[in-house]
Amino acid sequence: MTQEITSTSADGTGVARAARETLEDYTLRFAPRSYRKWSPGVVGVTALGGIAYLADFAIGANIGIAYGTTNALWGIAVFAVVVLATGFPVAFYAARYNMDLDLITRGSGFDYYGSVVTNVIFATFTFIFFALEGSIMAQGLELGLGIPLWLGYALSTVVIFPLVVYGMSLLSTLQLWTTPLWLLLMVAPFGYLLVGHPESVGQFFAYQGESGQGAPSLGAVMLAAGVCLSLIVQIAEQIDYLRFMPPRTPENARRWWAAVLLAGPGWVLFGAAKQVVGLFLAVYLIANVVDGAAVANQPVYQFLEIYRDIMPAWLAVTLAVVLVVISQVKINVTNAYSGSLAWTNSYTRITRHYPGRLVFLGVNLLIALVLMEANMFDFLNTILGFYANCGIAWIGVVATDIAVNKYLLKLSPMVPEFRRGMLHAVNPVGFGSMLVAAGVSIAVFFGAFGPGIQPFSPLVAIGLAVVLPPVLAVATRGRWYLRRTDDGLDLPMFDEHGNPSGEVLHCHVCEQDFERPDVTRCAAHDAVVCSLCLSTDRTGEHVLPG
Repeated sequence: MTQEITSTSADGTGVARAARETLEDYTLRFAPRSYRKWSPGVVGVTALGGIAYLADFAIGANIGIAYGTTNALWGIAVFAVVVLATGFPVAFYAARYNMDLDLITRGSGFDYYGSVVTNVIFATFTFIFFALEGSIMAQGLELGLGIPLWLGYALSTVVIFPLVVYGMSLLSTLQLWTTPLWLLLMVAPFGYLLVGHPESVGQFFAYQGESGQGAPSLGAVMLAAGVCLSLIVQIAEQIDYLRFMPPRTPENARRWWAAVLLAGPGWVLFGAAKQVVGLFLAVYLIANVVDGAAVANQPVYQFLEIYRDIMPAWLAVTLAVVLVVISQVKINVTNAYSGSLAWTNSYTRITRHYPGRLVFLGVNLLIALVLMEANMFDFLNTILGFYANCGIAWIGVVATDIAVNKYLLKLSPMVPEFRRGMLHAVNPVGFGSMLVAAGVSIAVFFGAFGPGIQPFSPLVAIGLAVVLPPVLAVATRGRWYLRRTDDGLDLPMFDEHGNPSGEVLHCHVCEQDFERPDVTRCAAHDAVVCSLCLSTDRTGEHVLPG
């Protein structure tokens, strides 16, 4: 179901403000109550379906091979703690106020145009990990069906496009139906090794890495954590589902909180477990399989070798390919969906023209395909280690603004604001903090401050992301958060339980109905205008003055 949205500029000229917006996308907007019909459990399971990726197995194997088991395990633990701490505030805000992370970022220290940079960071995350998962699927197709890698890359990209067109409804169904089989195929090999080959546990803990010098080292731990922390931005994909949580009420409060905690920051518990298992399987292959070291960091071969111990070779190959395909589809529909939202959001704010999400779905898939054809596995650790600094800076700053600037200092507005006209263009609190945190930590990562501190770039990123927002908020006295505090409508924004109001108002520009949090008073008419029409208003005639 689509709608054509047009409006008239101040001089009477008809200007296309947006084209064929798929109603399920809510690309630039608050997710309305009328659409959020799923239970907390369904939303939670759907969100967790998005972490079915096999990249964790490759990441765990890579850091273990590089730094040894002990350092890798400590690095994974650091990663989990950081993600839990930063993920909770943003996941709660997404579920409570039904906004994606871009909208939350706008009202948490970045403002209307400042968050465009973070959208690009997020979009980059989606195509990097789409490419990683697509590469793993191509390896599976080559193994099981003899399809050349270059063609496998193309097939793993093209198959995703039709699955992402229809948004949340199809994605929720896909994730629910594929999760049980995925869990069985993933857990069975690990369980088999624990029971059938108990000596593999000792081999795992004794593994020193390819250098043979895997003794405990703080530098190695932080290098391992840095690679893992490239996944910190996964919380943004979790939020793309959590924003569809139903209103929290006294009746569903326990189920609501359970879903938010488990599918929000809790995703990292599953992710960390997969990294440990990936390293465990890699060590087993290195120690027990001829030429196992050559494929130990490739998940498809990890599972194939274990399946071969349990069942006939033909069935082992079949199940390994099935696992890879299911995992790739489950995560890459999320990568493609979230990436297309991020690109569309940024483009629309900059150009004030909405081209339709499907345009940027194609762009995201094309970039991912180029990365796959470039064989990103050869430089995976470098890509992820560098990217982690950007992701940590962004998520850390937003989480700090929510936890400290909103709740402790009371300088940041408690309710995240996202509508054009209500916000300044850029807020130095969040935007400035992120640029400094990312810039300094990247410089550390590339050795600008010497080799001694180089492994600690993740700590530099998270440290600056925590310290700078409160300092800048106090220095600016919070005056850059809101351009105005009154949206011109004398109607409550929230219901009796503190949930966004479901009261419906009519936008006079696009002639569509929108819920209360998604609209403001029009500056030019005694009427209401929606946030999407405000985003695409090239003349600014509908935007409230500052």
